[in-house]
Amino acid sequence: MFTGIVEELGEVTAIENLGDSSRFRLRGPVVTENAKHGDSIAVNGVCLTVVDFENGEFTADVMAETLNRSSLGALATGSRVNLERPVAVGGRLGGHIVQGHVDGTGTVVERTPSEHWELVRIALPAALSRYVVEKGSITVDGVSLTVVDAGPDFFTISLIPTTLALTTLGIKGPGDPVNLEVDVLAKYVERLLGADAGTGTTETAGTAGTALKTAQTEESDR
Repeated sequence: MFTGIVEELGEVTAIENLGDSSRFRLRGPVVTENAKHGDSIAVNGVCLTVVDFENGEFTADVMAETLNRSSLGALATGSRVNLERPVAVGGRLGGHIVQGHVDGTGTVVERTPSEHWELVRIALPAALSRYVVEKGSITVDGVSLTVVDAGPDFFTISLIPTTLALTTLGIKGPGDPVNLEVDVLAKYVERLLGADAGTGTTETAGTAGTALKTAQTEESDR
């Protein structure tokens, strides 16, 4: 599990095409400190497994599913990437609960600079918009952010100078893709309440609603 607090702005140093997958080599002296084979590192919000590491660099295999569902497929040698190690048990949850499982990609639409911060508008797939709420949390390229405004096919975020300077969001321009991970709690709530059409959980939601009404009636009778 991650928190969306980027530790280091790394760099892609090599990409090997393996046909049905790719092997990435990335520079990240901070995240590779005390690294071990099999460790997890989030790369632009995507949880990858360390295959090998040396001299401040590590390699990770990226399967076709990940390349197709995230923006990692658009990376090239020299691309900058956000890197984060998993949160340690007992560590601070500085951002929010981030799994490193990208739900889809968005596109930077426009940036509106201010004196000390920038407002960024990002388009997202309509299927993900129901999970995004004003003042809620969302992960963009592995960065935990607060939603300023949420629309049917977009949302906006405000970026402080630290985020602009220390993450890839400071260099993303209109048209650039970004990885999106919505708040996992919203997806679980939807599933439990049967809000997702075709899940077959409507009966469960109805039962839960009936139980709630019964409990409310019993409470009023006391």
